Amino acid sequence: MDLTGASAIVTGGASGLGEATARRLAAGGTSVVIADRNEERGRAVAAEIGGIFVAADVTQEEQVQAAVDAAVAVAPLRALVSCAGTGMGARTVARDGTPHALAAFEFIVRLNLIGTFNAVRLAAAAMASVEPQADGERGAIVCTASVAAFDGQIGQAAYGASKAGVVGLTLPVARDLSAIGVRVNTIAPGTMDTALFAAAPQAVKDTLGAQVLFPKRMGVPDEFASLAYELLTNSYLNAEVIRLDGGIRFQPK
Repeated sequence: MDLTGASAIVTGGASGLGEATARRLAAGGTSVVIADRNEERGRAVAAEIGGIFVAADVTQEEQVQAAVDAAVAVAPLRALVSCAGTGMGARTVARDGTPHALAAFEFIVRLNLIGTFNAVRLAAAAMASVEPQADGERGAIVCTASVAAFDGQIGQAAYGASKAGVVGLTLPVARDLSAIGVRVNTIAPGTMDTALFAAAPQAVKDTLGAQVLFPKRMGVPDEFASLAYELLTNSYLNAEVIRLDGGIRFQPK
């Protein structure tokens, strides 16, 4: 699919995987709308790439719709990359016998899973009305899961469940959206060197990298962006979940 002259939305585009993807899309001639809660950083990145920033919490329908409207106003919306999300660590029952906080579990699932679906459904509705390209293709969507969806570690009940949900929605949503010519794929990253690890000592990063089969390092956001761009533009990639992890398989802890 040709994204030149089209618009794209990147949720969580103010930093990390989302920022790298927004930059890759802009470099390819796509008008990018960054939807993020971090207004200061989001506006800065948008200015650097010639894009638009919309303050948006992906769990809020009207805020995501505002991002969709902003994209449609610029150019036909043909791409969404959903990167907004976060993680947390808590055992189902702590060592002192305290049960996992239900509100914390609900927060992670709402942000990572429901927020993803919210962005997908609203962006896809806008894509349905754009002029089709070859084979009737109108758009493409990339969601972000995690290897925790498959190899969830101790303390990752909420995070693993939320990302497993993203994996689980990939095929049925791809089937749903095939009727309007929109493809859906998901990337499941492993350990990625993002802002989450900015303050981590190099020894910690080296330890994480040593668990990777090859290359023996953490992944970098540009590698995610490269794969996301391929998933958006390669019209025969559909309904796939691709691990981007260097072959790592998480151990229990």
